Amino acid sequence: MAELRPQLSAVEQRVLGALLEKQRTVPASYPLTLTALRTACNQTSNRDPITDFDDALLQPTLKELRDRELVRPVWTGAGSRVLKYHQRLEEHLGVGEPEVAVLTVLLLRGPQAPGELRTRTTRLHPFEDRTAVEATLRGLAELPEPLVVELEQRPGQQDRRWAHLLGPLPESVTPPAPHVDRDVVIAEGTAARDARVLAGYDAAAPGYARELAGELAHKPFDCWLLDRIAVDADGGPVADVGTGPGHIAARLAAAGASVLGVDLSPVMIDQARELFPDVEFQVGDLTNLLRPRAAAGWSAITAWYAFVHMATSELPAVIAGLARLLVPGGRLALALHEGEEVHHVDEIFGAAVDLDFVLHNAAEVLDAVTAAGLVDVEWYRRSPLLDVETPTDRLYVMARRPL
Repeated sequence: MAELRPQLSAVEQRVLGALLEKQRTVPASYPLTLTALRTACNQTSNRDPITDFDDALLQPTLKELRDRELVRPVWTGAGSRVLKYHQRLEEHLGVGEPEVAVLTVLLLRGPQAPGELRTRTTRLHPFEDRTAVEATLRGLAELPEPLVVELEQRPGQQDRRWAHLLGPLPESVTPPAPHVDRDVVIAEGTAARDARVLAGYDAAAPGYARELAGELAHKPFDCWLLDRIAVDADGGPVADVGTGPGHIAARLAAAGASVLGVDLSPVMIDQARELFPDVEFQVGDLTNLLRPRAAAGWSAITAWYAFVHMATSELPAVIAGLARLLVPGGRLALALHEGEEVHHVDEIFGAAVDLDFVLHNAAEVLDAVTAAGLVDVEWYRRSPLLDVETPTDRLYVMARRPL
């Protein structure tokens, strides 16, 4: 039985691409004889790379494709003396004419941009415009077993290119970073996720507080940035959301800020109050943060790794909500783990937990910050700390509410 998504060698790709093309452009001559197929494979127009296949290469390739049910030999002519070849790739991929047109050109010419594909598929299928080509590509990419993939844009390219997945990508092509479904953390709903986060940090709070007590001593960049935020606040109120055991809020307070630490976990807040009795802390949800009691808004809001359990789809609303609570000119500062991964942990500092940690994409975070109307955006990427169990790149973003 033929594979659902066969993996084809370079020769097999050219053979099946040529058969698909000629079936539509010269139907009167189709199926193709071995000679006609060799000519179709080696033609110098609409092919990349140009090849020089001979019968000694094509015959075993056709036998292999026949054994895999991807080619059918057909006897034609008087007395059935002429052997021709018909492709069967289309029938078991089960896609329509627009999809076949795109795949045919990708098989024959390698990775291409949507505009190129529209021009080069004219004889195979008349796409109305580039948008129609892009919609076809998206459909092929979203199949349960994708047939195409969008590649990362390379220097000097105006558009991102697409490649088929019916064989290995060319060596010159860098595959894109794998898609990460960061919304998996809210697959059961935000309430279920929040309950796991609350239970996990309540359980881990004592060990968490012990481990993080001297953390900032090893993070000079964090200290520099937090001190800068405290000075810029100029005595105005500062909120540290997701404060945990309070070490970030305490650093801000030591630098002169009037700070309130807020955390979802009551046990974390108890630990913070015990460790830093001169700093104000309260239990609260950063998605429902209130304005300060004695001011029109916060002069600064910090969120140090407060988004580690949030889906990407939640960030725009959450960041916009925090931005609205700032006074004009007030700063929002974020620290996040950066990467392309969601990883699950069952234990933190000796406590059993059920938590998913999200490594965010820098571009998506920055998009959410600018979409919130914040300006003067600064961002910094720091290399992983080597003395932690799971090192990750750290992303810092700071921006202002417009005056």
